Amino acid sequence: MSILDRRTAPEFNGVDNINLIRPLQTRLTNGCNVFTFDSGDQDLVRIEWVFGNLRFNPKKPLLNVAVNTMLTDGTSKLNAAQIADKIDFYGAFLQVDYSYDNSQITLYTLTKHLKTTLDVIKDIVTDSIFPEKELETFVRNQQQKLQVSMQKNDFVARRIFNKALYGETIYGLGAEPEDFKSLTREDLLAHFKQMYQPSNCTIIIAGKADPEILEAVNQAFEGAWGDVTLPADISQPDLEPSAERFFYSEKADALQSAIRIGTPFVNRIHPDFPALQVLNTVLGGYFGSRLMANIREDKGYTYGIGSGMTSFKQTGAFFIASEVGADVCKSAVEEIEKEINLLKENLIDEKELSLVRNYMLGALLGSLENVFSHADKFKNLYFAGLDYDYYDRYTQTVKTITAEELQILANKYWNFADFYKVIVGKY
Repeated sequence: MSILDRRTAPEFNGVDNINLIRPLQTRLTNGCNVFTFDSGDQDLVRIEWVFGNLRFNPKKPLLNVAVNTMLTDGTSKLNAAQIADKIDFYGAFLQVDYSYDNSQITLYTLTKHLKTTLDVIKDIVTDSIFPEKELETFVRNQQQKLQVSMQKNDFVARRIFNKALYGETIYGLGAEPEDFKSLTREDLLAHFKQMYQPSNCTIIIAGKADPEILEAVNQAFEGAWGDVTLPADISQPDLEPSAERFFYSEKADALQSAIRIGTPFVNRIHPDFPALQVLNTVLGGYFGSRLMANIREDKGYTYGIGSGMTSFKQTGAFFIASEVGADVCKSAVEEIEKEINLLKENLIDEKELSLVRNYMLGALLGSLENVFSHADKFKNLYFAGLDYDYYDRYTQTVKTITAEELQILANKYWNFADFYKVIVGKY
């Protein structure tokens, strides 16, 4: 038996291509689009009901998030405790999730209990009633959570940043205590009826997704919605970025200052998006990034700093975020600017670029551990209006982009003087 020589690094094998599971597309008799990812090896299924958020109303800013959050708080047949008990009894798991563009209901269940658990979901999706008592509890709890969160500098900085970039839109929403007080059961019911309807619903099934599962979903929901009176208006108001670029919220007793710096940016549908993800990773997108090496490892200003890119239906954002010692906040901002300028002025050396390539391709492969993650990758494409060739372009870009191309992109997209800069704490 040979002895492992730990002095020799293991051989590295590059990533040739990414093989993604593609869904089967069908349509229920009520018009819902359905995409199924059949793994076929375990009697477990995940079903997601995804609904586009209705047009944002600044006078009633919390309707989308409140309706989604309260979906499991009661129907005509079941109260909140009964819903939870029924799901728990069959070893299933139910969650509701809100994001800027969509809201969704997700069910994990064994296939042998699917029919029973589907009956609960059907009640939730078609007959939620938003009981007055539950609404009062929701308002009280959310106000308390907001009060606690407003004491956190990073939370406040993120709110100010989003409002600066996107204004009075769904992306710029920063809830105030009085916004919760304005919620009424009548508004919730009207919003629910318009939003949760077949024409605004996409169902994604992953796991044991054989024809019997699809038929069970179809039977449960084919006539469940009844008459729909209003179409779902999922258009959104135009973005309203602030003319002001610098925002400073002073907290005299702060030991740390929250920094958030960035700009409105291209989203996933833009052809430069994959290349910019490479550039972002070099700057601050992983633990070995330049921002971490400088501001954490060398200067010791923070425990963590990073940069990121977000992609929404209407827009995107590039941002840098950190919490640093209050006495070194100004110096940290100067170092951030320095690192951005270095990428604009100097080429990335091949050793660093190779490390970033391997990290990004490895991260993509590592994110495809099961059929559910393949379905998640599909959602990124489908709701952005993209096809699977996006991931082919992504992997090809990561593998082949040059330092010269990255320098051109840095100069095209990153002008620190035009970035929005938010400081909460001391500066």
